[in-house]
Amino acid sequence: MNKDCRKMQTWSKFDTLWTLNLFGTAIGAGILFLPITAGVAGIWPLLVITVLVGPMTFLAHRGLARFVLSSEHARSDITLVAEEFFGHAAGVAITLLYFGAIYPILLIYGVSLTNTVESFIAYQLGMTPPPRIVLSGLCVGAYVVIIMIGEKAVLAFNEKLTYPLCAILLGLSCYLIPHWNLAAFSSAPTAGSILATLWVALPVLVFAFNHSPAISTFALSNREQYGEYAEAHVNRTLKVTTGLLVTFVMFFVFSCVLSLSPENLSKAKEQNISVLSYLANHFDNPVIAYFGPLIAFLAISTSFFGHYLGAREGLNGLLLKARPGLPTRSVGRERCIALFFFVTLWVTAILNPSVLNLIEKLSGPVIAMILFIMPMVAIARVPAMHRYKGALSNVFVTVLGCIVIGSLLAALLGL
Repeated sequence: MNKDCRKMQTWSKFDTLWTLNLFGTAIGAGILFLPITAGVAGIWPLLVITVLVGPMTFLAHRGLARFVLSSEHARSDITLVAEEFFGHAAGVAITLLYFGAIYPILLIYGVSLTNTVESFIAYQLGMTPPPRIVLSGLCVGAYVVIIMIGEKAVLAFNEKLTYPLCAILLGLSCYLIPHWNLAAFSSAPTAGSILATLWVALPVLVFAFNHSPAISTFALSNREQYGEYAEAHVNRTLKVTTGLLVTFVMFFVFSCVLSLSPENLSKAKEQNISVLSYLANHFDNPVIAYFGPLIAFLAISTSFFGHYLGAREGLNGLLLKARPGLPTRSVGRERCIALFFFVTLWVTAILNPSVLNLIEKLSGPVIAMILFIMPMVAIARVPAMHRYKGALSNVFVTVLGCIVIGSLLAALLGL
């Protein structure tokens, strides 16, 4: 076997690092709120979701990675590739959409992090939380400071957090097994109720498994590392990441839904807290009481960092398109971007909007436009991507993307 073949086939530490980083980017507020949305209607819609989520996650993210790798320019990120393929005006619009898909997620994390810490102080520590304006400022400020340490430090931090997150998440899922109520399997729902649940749950599902903010950096990093074998390594890493996500996330979701009633999940939605914070307050059990908030904190942390990098890339791309003469990178500009994120996340965390409403009516559908639809449009229109034409997977991704976007249109029309 020659050296090039070995390079193509060997799994390396580089691949492991990116698998953990992609996994950490996806594991965040979505997984903490998915049981609330998908579980309100019972267990059967979850079975349908489990069948859909694996191929949906892998194929959509593979399409976005292919979009980036199809550029003639080795160092072009997703915003530059969009302009290369669709022209300047469309490139600006897509860059704006890309930023609009990721930025609201940071707002969600600001709210979720503050609520998780506030709930932990009040219920587990039995203390009076600081005023929300102070608590939210401390939480958001700490995360922005960590980001400003640098991208490499963040990736290393994510890697260290991902291992305990996986272990604790799996441990808590197993720990909940004695609390399972299997009576949920005895009542068969109607096809209409399953479809209605899927309509509401799909945007949250897209959000829960989304690691698109890291895909551009991931694809470029693989191109630099593996050259002509980049796509093969990207596909393999995405398959492993998807497998890990489906295994850990869906086991956790099933465990939560079987341990709580639909009424409990409705209360969690009303309180605007994650399912883990609700579990900690619901069960008189010190293990769940303390490990629940810990998992929520770790999950939000790993995902926040990955989404921050994507949002920073999108906002930087918008500024470059507005002022073409600016240098690609600037320390001063990155500090201004960090200040912008801090202030807006802080204000949103103080206002405390409904997290699930933000996911269902904004983040999920906008993510679908970038992650599901844009690469499929490029396959149809861009010569560099015509080699991917004709696959049934393209139809699958397009249909699901249209369904998720349809939920946004329905919400805007008040349907």
